[in-house]
Amino acid sequence: MKLKRWQKCALVSGALLVILALIALSAPEALLCVDSGDVRADALVVLGGRAPERCAQAAELFLAGVAPKIIVSGAEDALDNKRVLVNKGVPAAAIEVEPNSKTTRQNARFSIPLLRAIGARRVIIVTSWYHSRRGLHCFQHYAPDIQFFSRPAYSDDSRSGWSLRPTGRYVRLEYLKLAGYWACYGVWPF
Repeated sequence: MKLKRWQKCALVSGALLVILALIALSAPEALLCVDSGDVRADALVVLGGRAPERCAQAAELFLAGVAPKIIVSGAEDALDNKRVLVNKGVPAAAIEVEPNSKTTRQNARFSIPLLRAIGARRVIIVTSWYHSRRGLHCFQHYAPDIQFFSRPAYSDDSRSGWSLRPTGRYVRLEYLKLAGYWACYGVWPF
């Protein structure tokens, strides 16, 4: 049986999609994680999401003198995250709360006016490693006049065995969310 040209194209496209999916799931850190390295900024923005490692990373960066201000963003956990940061030694006066956002897009859109109000020109986004690409690019999309960096947080299950732990679910969903943010909001992930 001879395949028609469109059938061959469909088979090749399907095979390429399977290969890309296997690569994406076998090396998620290489594709999803963006780490800007040792940078200094005017502020840190901690994205919500009930991930304690994010506050730990933000406190560590603040206490190392990387940035003098922190904005905690997220409707469900911004106040809790502020308390965690204070308990880790960050002065309450250095923390501003954005308590209304429920999505990464809203984290960006609601935090950017706060960043502009404090005159921030260089900002570090702190979120989980698998969320760092989308978080960073979302902020860059909505505020191209501000220079954004990423310093992701890692949990205990980040680097080994992630696919067998809850992180595996978040990683798989993140690929869908990257595509969704590109299609719905024009946030180019690469």
